Amino acid sequence: MTQLDAVLATAARDFDNSLERLFRLVRIPSISTDPAHAGDCDRTAAAIVADLAALGFKAEARKTKGRPMVVAHYTPRNATAGMPHFLFYGHYDVQPADPLELWQTPPFEPVVKTEKGVARIYGRGTSDDKGQFMTFIEAARAWITATGSLPIKATFLIEGEEESGSPSLVPFLKANRKELSCDAAFVCDTGMWDARTPAITTRLRGLVHEEVTITGPRIDLHSGAYGGPAMNPIRVLSKVIAALHDRNGKVTIPGFYDGVADLPKAVRTQWRSLDFSEAKFLKDVGLGLPAGEKGKSVLEQIWARPTAEVNGIWGGYTGTGTKTVLPSKAHAKFTFRLVGRQDPDKVLKAFQRFVKGLIPKDCKVAFSGRGGGSPATEIPEDNPFIARSARALKDEFRRDAVLMGSGGSIPICRFFKDILGMDSILVGFALADDAIHSPNEKYNVESFRRGIRSWARIMGEFGA
Repeated sequence: MTQLDAVLATAARDFDNSLERLFRLVRIPSISTDPAHAGDCDRTAAAIVADLAALGFKAEARKTKGRPMVVAHYTPRNATAGMPHFLFYGHYDVQPADPLELWQTPPFEPVVKTEKGVARIYGRGTSDDKGQFMTFIEAARAWITATGSLPIKATFLIEGEEESGSPSLVPFLKANRKELSCDAAFVCDTGMWDARTPAITTRLRGLVHEEVTITGPRIDLHSGAYGGPAMNPIRVLSKVIAALHDRNGKVTIPGFYDGVADLPKAVRTQWRSLDFSEAKFLKDVGLGLPAGEKGKSVLEQIWARPTAEVNGIWGGYTGTGTKTVLPSKAHAKFTFRLVGRQDPDKVLKAFQRFVKGLIPKDCKVAFSGRGGGSPATEIPEDNPFIARSARALKDEFRRDAVLMGSGGSIPICRFFKDILGMDSILVGFALADDAIHSPNEKYNVESFRRGIRSWARIMGEFGA
């Protein structure tokens, strides 16, 4: 029996205890955004510290201006100068459980239910992110129990403010740059391609947001008295929104595509080979026709192309019935998803110039002043950490890992790169139907089991 065989056997024997340890964490309502739950966040951090300390980690909960950061270090007893050192990142805070009436079981009373032959763990935080980062800890536990040591140097960073914007994270990383810098960071806050196919996320889009207010007349006007000669700011705003895209779905802001590269042929080929139905993807949300850039597949649009979207628009009378008014002001919220080397600040300024160029002399435009954002993250698919992690995942699942993109943003990955100088390898075991941030959040028992086994294999891969 190899060391890895012994580790996987240990994980299997201890799996019921692994579940109970996860349940203990889920029972604590560690909602970071609600000051009433500050004590629960403290309790969760303390529980993680105690668990890691019992395994031989040097672990502590570090104070911040917000919720504590759990930092834990493990150096194997036979550590050598060339032994790889990895940072494992997760977050223990969770979203509020509201609306409570939509939960089928209490959100902080975890339960396993078998539905259509699939065992699922229900509870807030089971998938996002307690169940995910516990796969790290349980894999480490299996290695230490079976062999007496981890095969790598490990640093665990489990934060408590991810669901409230991570306000303490950047200052913490900068203040502890030397301590936290490793060969690479592993992030377990993403998903699989499907329930049988593992995935490594290599692309995350960045984000820019802005709010625009256009002012026309100094007061609301009677449309019978002023309709026609008076400029309506909603009409101006509508023209701005209509001008954002051309007939082929491309964004028309000058300079918007600076830093956007074509998708490598090998990546495009792999994505096209995936079992993905564009028609079903849209049909599931009541749509039927792709509306993005012509000539780009749906996956390419989501994972590798930038977007300009209107997230909200309002102005004038919006109550019941009719009020014949020309409003003084019209407002809209915009977001831009970024890819490649697009610069968030340049995109924001280009958008503001674009809007100003469409405003008639009789109107004024103001921006929120809160515009800001984060750049995209792209890890080359031939990165050696990705290649070796993919090999370990294939050993577990008996099929190749999909190297996929994500339409969303995980700013921590850019912080790790820009502040700590290391790439992030995103391996997660969540599924699309886990209902994260929603009532009845769940994590499949098999996702938890295979996650533990996968991390045990990845640790062994690099330890070898």
